[in-house]
Amino acid sequence: MPVRPAASLRPARPAGAQPPRRFVFLLLDNFTMLSFAGAVEPLRIANRMAGREVYTWRLAGESGDFVTCSNGASFRLDIGLDELVREDVLLVCGGIDVQKATTRSVINWLRREARRGVTMGGLCTGAYALARAGLLDGKRATIHWENQDGFLEEFEEVNLTKSVFVVDGQRMSTAGGTASIDLMLKLIADDHGEDLANAVADQLIYSAIRTDQDTQRLSIPTRIGVRHPKLAGVIQKMEQAIEDPISPADLAREVGMSTRQLERLFRRYLNRSPKRYYMELRLQKARNLLMQTDMSVINVALACGFASPSHFSKCYRAHYNTTPYRERGSHGTRLSI
Repeated sequence: MPVRPAASLRPARPAGAQPPRRFVFLLLDNFTMLSFAGAVEPLRIANRMAGREVYTWRLAGESGDFVTCSNGASFRLDIGLDELVREDVLLVCGGIDVQKATTRSVINWLRREARRGVTMGGLCTGAYALARAGLLDGKRATIHWENQDGFLEEFEEVNLTKSVFVVDGQRMSTAGGTASIDLMLKLIADDHGEDLANAVADQLIYSAIRTDQDTQRLSIPTRIGVRHPKLAGVIQKMEQAIEDPISPADLAREVGMSTRQLERLFRRYLNRSPKRYYMELRLQKARNLLMQTDMSVINVALACGFASPSHFSKCYRAHYNTTPYRERGSHGTRLSI
């Protein structure tokens, strides 16, 4: 059944109070519901906690009729790609296949509204649509960690970070998932104070509010399930040097141990050699680039530290049981979450 925000009666606005701030959510095909819900629910709860309507919102889409999110639920839209008011806040909700959903009409509309001075943000992969429209050039931004490799290759003018969310002037972006809640709590605090934002967080049972200084991924020790500072340090160095891999001997030297000690450390905690673990990191990035960008297989190989396409193809087949060319052909290019 289609879903849309329910209208409700609100107390009259007190004399001298600022008018409600309107958010417009551009719902792209196959958008992620969690990111959208994490943005719209804090607005609803803020109205309830304030005892009056401090926020309103509308759902927009290219069709102006209905749109379906990635879990199959359909939403009835309030407007199409209509002209907005300069004071509106436009949030682009992206998800699976955002490249396909970012049509020429959407790009033109975003550019037009940006020229009119509308503040804009991208939720989940929505930052991709803003970047395609050239609206993040020279700006700090973020996107889900799984999509960062492809985004970095395509949009060199964007200062991509690993933050949970980013606000840079009139441009905002979130990493996806619950990061929308963190962004909205900041906006509510900016508009109406920390007390209202904290009241909204309490209603959401959201006890660990993050800021734009927090990173979106778990720490390396938490991610690998091992709390060993030297092992975490080596893995961090590996992740930062994918294009120009560092030899196991140099990695060991940088953390103050022998190559043999490093080998034993990886075997004990990760059940693989440092060389094998490093290879898996490089191949994972290669797979992301193959599926998320239009880079040639040769350029993907070079970006992941492989000197020759034949060696890259051999390693890729051994790990994924398919060739890079077949991977590209079977999946095409897409950003997804």
